[in-house]
This record gives sequence, structure tokens and C-alpha cells, in this order.
Amino acid sequence: MRRRIRLFVHRIVSEFRSEIKAVVSDLGVMIFVVLLPLAYPVVYSLIYNPEVIKDVKVVAIDDDRSSLSRELIRNIDASPEVDIIGYAPNMDEGKNMMNMHRCYGLLYVPEGFQSSQQRGEQAYAILYSDMSLLLRYRAMLVAATNVAQQMSAEITSMRLAADGSETIILGDIQDVFEIKSVAMGDTTEGFDSFVMPGVLILIFQQCIILVIGMRGGAKNEMSLYKTHDKKRGGKHVTEKLIGQIACYATLFVPIMIYLTYYVPLMFSFPMIGDEFEILLFLVPMMLASIFMGLILQRFVSEREAVFMIWVVTSIVFLFLSGLTWPRYAMSDLWLALGSFVPATWGIEGFVLMNSCGADLSQVGKPYFMLWLLSLLYACGAIAVMRLRRN
Repeated sequence: MRRRIRLFVHRIVSEFRSEIKAVVSDLGVMIFVVLLPLAYPVVYSLIYNPEVIKDVKVVAIDDDRSSLSRELIRNIDASPEVDIIGYAPNMDEGKNMMNMHRCYGLLYVPEGFQSSQQRGEQAYAILYSDMSLLLRYRAMLVAATNVAQQMSAEITSMRLAADGSETIILGDIQDVFEIKSVAMGDTTEGFDSFVMPGVLILIFQQCIILVIGMRGGAKNEMSLYKTHDKKRGGKHVTEKLIGQIACYATLFVPIMIYLTYYVPLMFSFPMIGDEFEILLFLVPMMLASIFMGLILQRFVSEREAVFMIWVVTSIVFLFLSGLTWPRYAMSDLWLALGSFVPATWGIEGFVLMNSCGADLSQVGKPYFMLWLLSLLYACGAIAVMRLRRN
């Protein structure tokens, strides 16, 4: 009986030791067991710190040009949520500034704003908001509404004091001013409508990296790199690289069209931009992603490793892209890291073109950055291929 008990306990201990050894020695498992629970909360907290969006850039359009309109603009600018960066002469100029992402909101004060208040009528101003991120919209609307309520309370107090009222109760305060909100860009205001166009671009990038990385893992598992290089020893690295680009471009151009045209069409996402210009914009992003994948595939030893890299980078790239948190609210470190991710610039340009109607000339910076990343990662891919041959 005792022997059976000792044998039973021995088997439990032996299985425990064996399993612990297997888990600790498996890098992929340890990444999920240790690294992800430790790293994700840290990365998430650092990127999302501070938790409140401040200094959202807004341009004012003052058609009233009165002391009261200037006071309204000055008070809204004084709020921590909004930064009035300047004035636009008209709405067309203001909308152009929004399309170029120089601002994320327009505060329009119509003519007759002060005279309406002086006649005892309700005066109103209009806040045109970029709906590409609801946190920005909420910050602008809260700031403008709070200022309007505060100014309404002050004017109501002066009116009642002029009438001889010594005590003012909350019910006596009138809405002297009203802030009307108008959504721009994504007018549906649905969560999926403003998030998904950007997510589709991230999916496209990660799909490219995953497929090319898996191919590299398969080559390493089958020990094909050495034989592959030997068979094609007469070929130059540049020729091999161009051949691979042609291969993967043939595969991914149809996927690019499907993700950026047919998926938004199926789910009724905003589609304002020119389809051909959007495809031209995404060409350097596709190339940069292919080069990233070619660099990655030279370092993965097996197919399963690619899945781990894919899972880790997908969440990090989502944070860095500016989809869930505006890039201007990030620290310089995270801004710099995000600049090396093709999807960051791809999302910025695609959302502007697809949801806001911007043309290729209005997304010059992200378009240039995508070509720059393509060149950078192409040089990296060539260098890695040369080192691998040697």
C-alpha cells in the first residue's frame, strides 16, 4: 500500500517537473506566460498617459466680429481641452485645414451672434467636429458646452440683478447661448464606421507580414535557405528581391482592393475619396510591409514563431497607429516608434481620403513617409539577404 502511494506521488512529481521544464524551455510559451502579461499593461499605460485628451486643435471662424464673439472664443481657448490655433476667413478654408489635419474642429460664430443676445434671443455658435476619434469630439464638445453654460449663467445673473432680484436660483438661469454640433468626415458617427477603415489598413499590413513570415519559417524548417541560395548562386540579391516583390505584389494587390473597397462597400462605411488615388496611396504601404516581411522571414526558425510575433505586434501597432488614441497626445518616444510602422501613415492617409474626401495632394506627408519607409526597409532586406548568403 505504501509502495503504491509513493509510486503515485513520484509520478505526480515527475510529471510536474517534466511539464515545468518543457514550459520554461519553450520560448514561445514563455512569451505568452511571462512577457505578454508584464509588457502589455506597461505599454498600454504609457501610451494612454495622460488619460484625458487636452489641447485639441480648433480653428475659429468669426463672422460676427463682436466683443461677445471674441469673448466666447477666448473662453473656449482658455479651457484645457481646446487650443484655438488661429482663425480662418471662411468655412472653405477651415474645412481645408481639417482635411490636412492642421486642426480637428471648427468653431463657427455666425453674424448676428451678439445682436441676438442683446434682443433677448438665444444666440448660437456651431462646432464642426472631426469624427475620426470620438475622444477628440467629446473633448471639444464638453469644453464648448461648459463655456456656453458659464457665459449664460453670467448674463442671466446680470439681467436678474438689473431687474432687482437679489437671489438667483438655478431654475432662473436661461440658455442664452447654444453650441450646435455638426459631425464632419464620418457623418454616421458609428463606432465601426470611424474605427474599421483604419483597422482594415492594419489588417492588410499584418496579413502581409504573417504570410511572408510563415513562408520564411517554412524555409527554415525544411533547411531550404542554403540550398535555395546555392541553386541560384548566379543570381544577384537585387534580382531575387525584385522577383519576390513581384510575387507578393501579385498576391496582395487583390487583397488590398478587397479590404479597401469591397469591405467598406459591404458594411456601408464612408467612401468619399477617389478609389484610384486611394490605391496609388496604398502602393508604397504595401511595398514597405512586404520589405518588413522579407526582413522578418530571415530570422524566424519555424512557422509557429510568426504567429507569436503577429499577435504581439498587432496590438502594439494598433496603439501606435493613433486609431485608439491620438498621436499628438503621445510622448515623443511613442511618436518616433509609430513612425516606423507603415500602417501608422497608411491609416492616417486612408482615413483622410476615404472618409473625408481628401485627394492625394492633401496627404503629402503620410505618402512621403510611406515611400521613405519602403526605401528604408528595402535597404534592410537587401542587407539581410547579403548577410544570409555569406
